[in-house]
Amino acid sequence: MDAAAIRAAVAAQRPMIEALFDRLRRDGLDAPGVTRDPYGAGEQRAHASVARVAETLGLEIALDDAMNLYMILPGKDRGAPALVIGSHLDSVPHGGNFDGAAGVVAGLAVVAALKALGLTPRCDITVMAVRAEESVWFQVSYIGSRASLGTLPDGALDARRIDTGRTLAEHIADCGGNPDALRAGRRHFDPARIQAFLELHIEQAPSLVEADRPAAICTGIPGNFRYPDARIEGRHDHVGLPRRFRHDAAMAGAEFAMALDSLWEEYDRTGIPMACTFGKFHTDPAAHGLTVVPGAFHFSLDVRACDAAVLAGLEQTVGRLIGSIEQRRGVRFHLGPRAAAAVGAVDPDIAAGLAEAAGDLAIPVLSIGSPASHDAAAFAASGIRMGMILVRNANGSHNPHEAMVTEDFIDALGILTRWTADTAVSGSFR
Repeated sequence: MDAAAIRAAVAAQRPMIEALFDRLRRDGLDAPGVTRDPYGAGEQRAHASVARVAETLGLEIALDDAMNLYMILPGKDRGAPALVIGSHLDSVPHGGNFDGAAGVVAGLAVVAALKALGLTPRCDITVMAVRAEESVWFQVSYIGSRASLGTLPDGALDARRIDTGRTLAEHIADCGGNPDALRAGRRHFDPARIQAFLELHIEQAPSLVEADRPAAICTGIPGNFRYPDARIEGRHDHVGLPRRFRHDAAMAGAEFAMALDSLWEEYDRTGIPMACTFGKFHTDPAAHGLTVVPGAFHFSLDVRACDAAVLAGLEQTVGRLIGSIEQRRGVRFHLGPRAAAAVGAVDPDIAAGLAEAAGDLAIPVLSIGSPASHDAAAFAASGIRMGMILVRNANGSHNPHEAMVTEDFIDALGILTRWTADTAVSGSFR
């Protein structure tokens, strides 16, 4: 397919793209940003909006037990493994409009461009709108994508949403899903029936802004281990207590945080990607005060890396640091429930094909790892070939002021459309 024809077909989707992004913004409008709460009103409205667009494109519509939405362009061979393009529609509270949603809009725009070109794929192309990717709400990663694959972790359905206090199972049932089937392990996708999973997502760091490139071919997605509700137990004491008698939980927390920050700095110097984040970090508001030595300290911890061996080593290091601080300060760490996600390995042939597509369209790209977690990693963990395109985005994500521009999105969309045409239409999958 001629590069100029691909570019023209993609550019022609601009009105639909802009109208859908505007609709999704209104679906979750919650000044200063958007809140498309998973298994709540915001996400429900967003799923309805994209389903309406899919219907105008003549796509088949399907739902699974977790209420993931599938919008299917039938292929010539309905029995062939499908190509899945997708991302999530939920957001963090007061987040931005493009995180996740860009990948769903991209899938619909790819299908629309192929139809405009008069191309019929050899296999089904499924655009997937994934539920509940943002783990801040239920403190579980990749809920929708793992549910579709039958890989939800034990206990996930009993996790409670941070604002409602109700369980994930209750929220799924309220939206029309079947949590009992999920609890029994029923899955929508057989990994053997998926040719590949592709995700387009805004970049969550300023690498593309810094390099002045519209898009990047992702080389990998970090795995993580997390402790969402950790605490340190010390002893409440008088503020005048000499240091040698103290069991200060707050100082233990501070020492732990600074030790991990120093470790991160060391890894940076050696060029090994990792990150650690204390999203919650506070004394107990029921007992703290100006003249009280804190006997309790609460925190959450997210540690991530792009290499499984590095991640395992970091977890061992965290354990050693905790043991040392406990002994020295006379406190106890209670990490609570542990959550984890595997490193998402990008298929090298897909990455090469996407880079080739960018070259054909004369779109300058980088090859970089993503600093963030994405649904694509859950598919890779199930043995499904995976690829990802990152789009330039100023101001970061999880931010009401996300600033992806349409021209960059259309460039990235052109790469994805070109690759899809070569893969799902011509059959030259690489």
